[in-house]
Amino acid sequence: MPSARWIRRDAPPTPHDRAMPKTRATVTDMSDIPPPPPGSTPPPAPWGTAAAPQEAEAPAPEGNEEHRFPCERCGSDMRFAPQEGKLICDFCGHEEAIEIAAGVPAIREMDYYDALNAALPETEMEEIRVTSCPNCGAQVEFSPDIHATECPFCATPVVIDTGTHRYIKPKGVLPFQVDEPAAHDGMNEWLGKLWFAPNGLQEYARKGRKLNGIYVPYWTYDADTRSAYTGQRGTVYYVTRTGADGKPRRVAKVRWTNVRGRVARWFDDVLVLGSRSLPKKYTDGLAPWNLTALEPYTPHFLAGFRAEGYTVQLEEGFDEARDIIDAQIRRDIRFDIGGDQQRITGIDTDMSDITFKHVLLPVWMAAYKYRDKSYRFVVNGQTGRVQGERPYSAIKIALAVIAGLIVAAGVGYVIAMNQ
Repeated sequence: MPSARWIRRDAPPTPHDRAMPKTRATVTDMSDIPPPPPGSTPPPAPWGTAAAPQEAEAPAPEGNEEHRFPCERCGSDMRFAPQEGKLICDFCGHEEAIEIAAGVPAIREMDYYDALNAALPETEMEEIRVTSCPNCGAQVEFSPDIHATECPFCATPVVIDTGTHRYIKPKGVLPFQVDEPAAHDGMNEWLGKLWFAPNGLQEYARKGRKLNGIYVPYWTYDADTRSAYTGQRGTVYYVTRTGADGKPRRVAKVRWTNVRGRVARWFDDVLVLGSRSLPKKYTDGLAPWNLTALEPYTPHFLAGFRAEGYTVQLEEGFDEARDIIDAQIRRDIRFDIGGDQQRITGIDTDMSDITFKHVLLPVWMAAYKYRDKSYRFVVNGQTGRVQGERPYSAIKIALAVIAGLIVAAGVGYVIAMNQ
């Protein structure tokens, strides 16, 4: 396995940096590029020794912002309607268009190392009231008037605390485009295709309560990379050999040539989940996301929905981003080496202009408890793609096994009678 080294080019290397091995790459919109295969070696830990700022609890600030928008006609709370793209009052039917105010900043990246060194401007931070689920660890934002509810991720009863937590503000939000009825229909259709799912669960899901709309936190990372590599190019050729039976056979051989070169790639929006509330295989399965549809963050899009606070810290998320970057760099290098086969013996990567942003992506979520077992399903709020835990009915599986044995016995009987 080749060595790998990451160097930050916008700051002088420390003695620790110089002692580390090396790696490198470039990509545009990485939101749907899969992570490296299991067993691959991840890049080493990031250079520099600065620790990520701790999101410690802080006293509740005065005048906490509430994501509520009263109807100008009747005073009821309005909600964001995905299909219409407007704020709608369910009480009187009044509608209001969402207009991005002139003072709302455009979506922009922030410096990664400023965040690690707690040097971000105070305006980039916020304190919000969240509660942690004792079962799945989700940190969900609730309005001040709610004191007890169920966790939308696992259906566990939770009591809302009164503390606030300090977070990096989201820069962008991807508004819901699929409404709740469409998401529910998609989930029921997905369950209907699972033949071994218990009928009772399918019926419960159809008649059950509505799905919860959650804005889930993600990190995106950008980086400019330039990599020098060493390796070998393999060219396949054939020779003729005489086998044990005296017949000639063509045998493949590989001729290896030492090579070296450079690759460069700009990575834009390497997407990393900022939550631990759901198994990662489900949220990864919701991809791809069209991040070009991101809107500058404004609380109007959150009206009627909940937002989860991130639990994967910025530096931890970048570790996962580096795995994605490293896998893409290796693909770039293998392509650059060419030939029939490739070997990589060393990679030396310089990285610069590392930036990030915190964004919120829309997910419809259902957590059902059926016969004392929890089942969780998630729906991409932009595309309608469904993922979830696959329930199995022991009765259906037993019937399928019995049916298979009967069919096998019947076939065996017919064959025996015909002999």
